[in-house]
Amino acid sequence: MARRATAYGRGGPFVYLVALLVVAVTLGPVLYGALGGFRTNAQLARDPAGLPDPWVFSNYTNVLSNSAFWQYTLNSTAIAVITTAVAVLAGVMAAYPLARYQFKFREPVFLVFVIGLLFPAAVAIIPLFILVTQDLQLGDTWWGVALPQAAFALPVTVVILRPFLAALPKELEEAAMLDGATRVGIFWRIALPLSMPALVTVGVLAFVTSWNAYLLPLLLLRGDTRTLPLGVADFSTQYSADTAGVLAFTTIAMIPALVLFLAMQRHIVSGLQGAVKG
Repeated sequence: MARRATAYGRGGPFVYLVALLVVAVTLGPVLYGALGGFRTNAQLARDPAGLPDPWVFSNYTNVLSNSAFWQYTLNSTAIAVITTAVAVLAGVMAAYPLARYQFKFREPVFLVFVIGLLFPAAVAIIPLFILVTQDLQLGDTWWGVALPQAAFALPVTVVILRPFLAALPKELEEAAMLDGATRVGIFWRIALPLSMPALVTVGVLAFVTSWNAYLLPLLLLRGDTRTLPLGVADFSTQYSADTAGVLAFTTIAMIPALVLFLAMQRHIVSGLQGAVKG
């Protein structure tokens, strides 16, 4: 039994079986969509679960040659970058004093961010629509979508960053202050570089969440400012009979966020481990 446990690791064969099932359920739709984009509508109707035979590349080339697709991509990228920058910068500036300073009502303030995890954007969608379109006059703009998304990304950002920042050795701050560094200098020159794994983690989470956002852009954006998820919905409605083309469009729309997540997964795991240890 000990040899079997060593061969399978600590989990055992049942854990590996469950993991394989989870992977199959997760990657199955992605693979089906990607392979379906290489098939014709006739092939999909004849054998929905079959492989491409022959392989057809025109569905993907048609999507990539569509100027509307690149406009959707530009809008999604710009909004995601703005959302990520605002959420990470504001989040780390809020998490740092909550982690390193002792002041009255520190824990109640942090509790506000924790409670914020319980409220999705859909809860406040009507007040947000009125605030953005009427009060701020930011309707149908990148900033009108990015700022609310950054605000709703703040709770998870602060919750992840606070324990990571609290785990930084106090001796570093004391040595820097002896060398004449200010608190602002310590924040920018010591805390931020050492917190880079956690910053990458919250940055990727904010970017992917913004990239996949649908409800808020649907209400606030019109015409040329619409994002890629809205473009997928428009394409699916306009070309509902072209199932292979819709699968190709959807697959390409997933690629940027998927590539970013896979490229940064090691940093994400490192950042989350630091937050748990903290």
